[in-house]
Amino acid sequence: MDYPFHIVLIEPEIPPNTGNIARTCAATGCALHLVGPMGFTIDDKKLKRAGLDYWHLLPIFHYENTEEFFSKVQGEFFYFTTKAPRRHTEFSYPKGSYLVFGAETRGLPMWLLEQNSERTARIPMREEARSLNLGNSAAIVVYEAMRQIGFPGLR
Repeated sequence: MDYPFHIVLIEPEIPPNTGNIARTCAATGCALHLVGPMGFTIDDKKLKRAGLDYWHLLPIFHYENTEEFFSKVQGEFFYFTTKAPRRHTEFSYPKGSYLVFGAETRGLPMWLLEQNSERTARIPMREEARSLNLGNSAAIVVYEAMRQIGFPGLR
């Protein structure tokens, strides 16, 4: 199936955040990729509750680790971190791109950011703030990417 975008969570830790992102994927037609190890099990009650009754509306792909993920998928990747010099609005996101986010408490692995420094982006915020909630960050980026391609399939 053809998805507008792929949302990738590397080592997510907090079930409600993943559930909220699953709900965003369901509402936008995006695929969700969960890369382990995760801080919860996929049948976690809090995860299910945060995603409401939308689970049947989205494809979810699971990977044991980053090595398995990168060996199985191909495409254009964009990485989101508070450490990036460029804003998320400075990129053009081609349809089908992978939008990659890291763990809530530590973000993406430094090796991944260093290897992909030209494709890292940040969401602007006040300097005094450390970061946004992962679910909010994913929603901000997904809707910017969807806006760029004309919100296909959305009313």
